Amino acid sequence: MRFFFGLCCLVWTAAAWSAEAPTLLVFGDSLSAGYGLRAEEAWPVLLQQKLGPQWHVVNASVSGETTGGGLTRLPAALAAHHPRVVLIELGANDGLRGLPIAEARANLAAMIEKAQASGARPMLIAIRLPPNFGAAYTTKFAAMFDQLAEQYKLPKPPFLLDRMADKPDLFQPDQLHPIAQAEPMLLDNVMVALSPLLKTAQKTDKAGK
Repeated sequence: MRFFFGLCCLVWTAAAWSAEAPTLLVFGDSLSAGYGLRAEEAWPVLLQQKLGPQWHVVNASVSGETTGGGLTRLPAALAAHHPRVVLIELGANDGLRGLPIAEARANLAAMIEKAQASGARPMLIAIRLPPNFGAAYTTKFAAMFDQLAEQYKLPKPPFLLDRMADKPDLFQPDQLHPIAQAEPMLLDNVMVALSPLLKTAQKTDKAGK
């Protein structure tokens, strides 16, 4: 099922980009894989529509993925797609399982370093946890993304569910995954930080030619 979703996503978007377009890799969990939605409704597919032929968006997100699983998968994804930009949207499943924040942070740091070593520009997408996990844990978890961005000089991580986390009608019955009508909001939240990054990447490419 995971492979089928990825294949649908890649085939559906193939006509939207040119062969010379640089690749943007979306590397996340169910929030980016489009859990419970049709393939064409997920925000990474909407991102391809928005960017048009200038970028090739590859969605390598897997439902249920943790930062540990992502770290294991990332080298193969970098080697297969040679992305210019990598959006890392992971950590939610670590938090929901109450895994050590230090472990999640170390995994995200390693992914950032691997992306940078490959020549890609990484960007973190932040996730926050419900308050029932306790103030100490949720505060440290939320701070992790900004701290890593500052450490590695990345764009300020946008909160993927900004402006909608307190609106239950925008979520599926599990109250964890957004409905299709909310996916454009997720894209808008990502674009706040992604747009300047893409412009910088394009300027760098032109300067290098």
